[in-house]
Amino acid sequence: MNRLFFRFFLLVMLSITLATFIIYGAISWLFGDPLEENAARQAAPQIFLLEQYIDKAPADEWLVRLNKVREVSHVKLDLIPLQQALTRLPAARHAALQSGAVVIDAGNKSFFRRVDLRGDKYVGSESDVVLAQDLPIDVALALKMEALRYVIVALALLIPIALWSRAHWQGLQDLSKVADAFGDGQLSARASIKKSASIYPLAERINSMAARIQTLLGAQQHLLHSVSHELRTPIARLEFGMELLRKTAKDQAMDTRIDAMQEDLTELNALVSELLSMAKLNQQHGLQSAPFQLATSLQVCIQGLQHELAAHEVIVNLANDGTVINGEQHLLTRAIGNLLKNAAKYAERKIAISSSASADGGIDIVVEDDGPGIPVAERERIFEPFYRLDRSRDRATGGFGLGLSIALQAVQQHGGRISVDASELGGARFVISLPGHTAGQSVGR
Repeated sequence: MNRLFFRFFLLVMLSITLATFIIYGAISWLFGDPLEENAARQAAPQIFLLEQYIDKAPADEWLVRLNKVREVSHVKLDLIPLQQALTRLPAARHAALQSGAVVIDAGNKSFFRRVDLRGDKYVGSESDVVLAQDLPIDVALALKMEALRYVIVALALLIPIALWSRAHWQGLQDLSKVADAFGDGQLSARASIKKSASIYPLAERINSMAARIQTLLGAQQHLLHSVSHELRTPIARLEFGMELLRKTAKDQAMDTRIDAMQEDLTELNALVSELLSMAKLNQQHGLQSAPFQLATSLQVCIQGLQHELAAHEVIVNLANDGTVINGEQHLLTRAIGNLLKNAAKYAERKIAISSSASADGGIDIVVEDDGPGIPVAERERIFEPFYRLDRSRDRATGGFGLGLSIALQAVQQHGGRISVDASELGGARFVISLPGHTAGQSVGR
C-alpha cells in the first residue's frame, strides 16, 4: 500500500516538473522569455535615459549627452561596431538588433541597441551600437520569482491531491485490515466506510462478497457437521445389530461375512470421525495456545502410533535444543501424526522424522519414507479433501483422503505451511515449516 501511494506521489511530482518546463517554453515562444522581461524591467531606468534624454538631443549633440551620462552613471556605456555586436549575440536576436530594438543580454547584465538606422546622430552612427554594461540586473532574483510562482502552483495542486489521497489511503487501509481478518478466518469481518467516501461502492461490494462467502461456508460446515452427527446414531445401531447377528451365526461363512461388514462399518465410523474433525477445524477461529516442548511432544506422538509404525523401521532425529512452541499441542501433534500415518501406509521399510532450525529463523519438521513417492503433478492436489493418488489401492492402503487436508489446516492455523518433495529414501518428503523459532524460545502465532 505504501508503495502504491509513493509511486503516485512521484508521478505527480514528475508531472508538475514536466508541466513547469512546458509552461516556461510555451510562454517564451508566445510572449518572450520571462527572465528577459524581468531583466528589461530592472534595466528600465537606463533604457529610459537612453531613449528620452540621449536620443532627444539635437543633431550633432547626441555624443555630448552620451558622455554626460557616462560621467554620472554607474552603468558603463560604450559604442561598438554593429558587426561586433552581432557576433556577441545569438543569431535569433540579430533581426531585433538590426531593426533598432533594445536587445537584453540578462546573463551578462547588459543590453545592445543601434545608435540609429540612418546616420542622423553623427557621421557613421548607423554602423554603431550602444552597449550598456554593469546594469542592475539580478538574474537570481528573477529565477527566485519564477521558482516561487511554480512552487505556489505545485502546492495548489499537491494539497488537494494530498487530502484526496489521504482519504483514499485510510479507506484502503480499512479494506486491507478487513481482508487480512477475513483471510485469518474471521468471517464476520466487514469494512466500515462512510457513504461519502469515494471507495464506498467498492467496500459495499467487498462486504457483500464476504457475506455470501460466510453464508456459503456456514451452510457447508453446518451440513457437514449435522450429517456427521446424524450418521452416528444409525452406525451405533448397526454395530449393536452386528453383535447380535454374530451371536446367532451358525457357520464359518457367516462369521466371515459379518467380519467384512464389521470392517466396512468401522471404516464408515472412522470417516465420520474425520469429517467431524474437519468441521471442527473449519469452525475454529483462533488457537487455545500454550507453550510446549517440541521434542517431547514429537516423542509422545511417535509412541502413540506404535501400532501403525510397528512394521517399519522408524528413524528419529530430533533437535534437542529445548525448542518451545506456543500453540495448540493437540492440534499440531495431530497434523504430525497424520503425516506419520500417511508414511506408514506407503513406506516399504523405513520412515524418518526429524526437526531442525530453518534458515529463516523458524523450525522445520520433516517426515519422509521409502515408498513410491508422489508425482510432481500431484503434489499440490494431495492436500485437497477426499483426493487420493491411486484409487485402485484405496482398499489396500485405507484412508479417505482427509488426513493430509486436516494436517494442512492445522499447520496453517499455527502460521506455518506444508510442502512435499522427493525424499533421499526414495519416497515422499513432507516438511512442516513453522515461523519465528529460536532455540529455547517460542514459535507460532
